[in-house]
Amino acid sequence: MAEATIVSGVAERYATALFELADETGSLDPVAADLSRFSALLVESADLARLVKSPVFSAEDQTRAVGAVLAGAGISGLAANFIRLAAQNRRLFAVPDMIVAYGRLLARRRGEVSAEVTSAEPLSAAHVATLKETLRAQLGKDVALVTKVDATLIGGLIVKVGSRMIDTSLKTKLNSLKIAMKEVG
Repeated sequence: MAEATIVSGVAERYATALFELADETGSLDPVAADLSRFSALLVESADLARLVKSPVFSAEDQTRAVGAVLAGAGISGLAANFIRLAAQNRRLFAVPDMIVAYGRLLARRRGEVSAEVTSAEPLSAAHVATLKETLRAQLGKDVALVTKVDATLIGGLIVKVGSRMIDTSLKTKLNSLKIAMKEVG
């Protein structure tokens, strides 16, 4: 738990610094788009995810590799410099949390509510649109969705909005059933 708090604090500080710089330069949305592309690359590439999370790689190796990935993906400007800086400072492991924190800051600026949705498989554009509309109807505000994929859920969704969480994942249902069966037997 303490490690998650440390990562969260680092992520918030970095995201706030990037947000303020992007705001000053009038590039909040382009930075968000670039960060979203990098986040998608992390989901698509197990090798990139390993590079980001592993402490085995040196800062130089991470910076060089991430630089090549950013160039290949056409990510430049503030977002690219931000990700390279995180790699140089040995904070690349926290970039996914930094991206989420940036999204929350941007959503707050726009008057939106930020929601985190975790699914077993990537959601289609139609599912995302339906989920946004459902949440907007329930919350009375526009919703900015941050999507994550966790194959261990098996199916269903986990939706977090602020301190509220709705867990309809099959993993949780199966665990609940397992506990209930132990109590009966």
